Amino acid sequence: MANTIQIPDGTILIGKSSKPEVLTLKLANRHGLITGATGTGKTVTLQTLAEAFAEEGVPVFAADIKGDLSGIAAEGRGEPHFVKRCQEMGLDYHAQKFSVVFWDLFGEQGHPIRTTVSEMGPLLLSRLLQLNEVQEGVLNILFKYADEHKLLLLDLKDLRAMLAEFGSNKELQQELQATYGNISPQSVGAIQRQLLVLENQGGAKFFGEPALDIRDFLKTDRDRRGVINILAADKLMNSPQLYATFLLWLLSELFQELPEVGDLEKPKLVFFFDEAHLLFTDAPKALLTSIEQVVRLIRSKGVGVYFVTQNPLDVPETVLAQLGNRVQHALRAFTPRDQKAVKAAAETFRQNPKFRTDEAITQLAVGEALVSMLEGKGTPSMVERTYIKPPSARVGPVTPEERQAVINKSPMKGAYDETIDNESAFELLKKRAEAAAGPTQGGVIGTINDMLGGVLGGGTTAKGKKAPPSIIEKAATSAMRSAASSVGRQVANAIVRGVLGSLLKGGR
Repeated sequence: MANTIQIPDGTILIGKSSKPEVLTLKLANRHGLITGATGTGKTVTLQTLAEAFAEEGVPVFAADIKGDLSGIAAEGRGEPHFVKRCQEMGLDYHAQKFSVVFWDLFGEQGHPIRTTVSEMGPLLLSRLLQLNEVQEGVLNILFKYADEHKLLLLDLKDLRAMLAEFGSNKELQQELQATYGNISPQSVGAIQRQLLVLENQGGAKFFGEPALDIRDFLKTDRDRRGVINILAADKLMNSPQLYATFLLWLLSELFQELPEVGDLEKPKLVFFFDEAHLLFTDAPKALLTSIEQVVRLIRSKGVGVYFVTQNPLDVPETVLAQLGNRVQHALRAFTPRDQKAVKAAAETFRQNPKFRTDEAITQLAVGEALVSMLEGKGTPSMVERTYIKPPSARVGPVTPEERQAVINKSPMKGAYDETIDNESAFELLKKRAEAAAGPTQGGVIGTINDMLGGVLGGGTTAKGKKAPPSIIEKAATSAMRSAASSVGRQVANAIVRGVLGSLLKGGR
């Protein structure tokens, strides 16, 4: 069957109402929103959009919450209802697979993704650790001190070493108090406990080197189709705070690293943020303001951000106003609260006189949605009841064997798979402490101890075994540790933090 549907140039097909419903590629960086109750087809719509962008040479990043999106790496199975839907829309069903790179924060179902503690920065790290205002202030002082004293913070053991220094070194506490204010051991202890929680959740694997080069998301395959980057997030969703903070960090890196390009003929990258409500839940006002600014400004970097959540009310109004391309799947209206949510969702659309939007939202079938895309000079089109185009790749997860085969052939194979433990604050502090203690311990104290012939204890026994440390050795060791605390604070080579671009960090 030949195609009978006419798709305008420079657009991708979303589905069909009384006419083709398309998204204009030139306006795809104006962001979008996919909403609907569980089981109404949001993930299939996400897959349809991801495939369409990839076909046009646009790379994609998407989080795979349930594992279903991984099927995009395998050829479609030609399900009868998909074939029938295509025929009704005037399309040929064409089964195919796409170029996929699997990623995983834990390195189990894809290539690891890492950043450094310095690059994460104090604001996002405070969000990740769920710190209060006082504790966040302590963390800001720690980062400031690390910068000024050229301490390199790469992984969590670097951060833990610095916290230990802040909590135990009274001389340092007095020095910092004179400049920045009081640092209580209680606040340091609270941060250390939250750091332990993060480590128990597997968050330590996210910090270290080699750190992710965000440009590795911006690749095309040999057929010039966009590579689809899939983040395995089923395990990550057990730690919602880590999931939301991680994706926000990715957005900040894109904003910081990519150059200004204005409005292109098509985006450089499309970023799908599933379970978007987690980003905004309990977020402090300063963070919400920064998210709003990043969403508004990142379009000039050629990046389109598409939030996926159950209800438009999950997204703050200031952010919602910037999401011009909308796909609304069915919502339930069983309770007064549900009915209020349906009405609020309906009011976000440009109304169509042919039907009542609030009624239509509760009547939509699976695979059907209300669609309104930006057109012309960026104004939203009138909302239409639309049957969503079926995906071409498999709907549903790949097998573990299929996933591993994709990973083995990945262009990213070997780039991030092995952790590199470069010298940083922890190692440098330890090395300085050992260097300060070594000569004194082995020289002066050793000579005195030998001269005393072990009268006070220590030295060696008649059988040549090392005896328990002498009183003098114990005193000297204690003195050396105190000296090492002071010496160890002066180490080399620091990097400037990166958090939400220049909006939150004052430059890189």
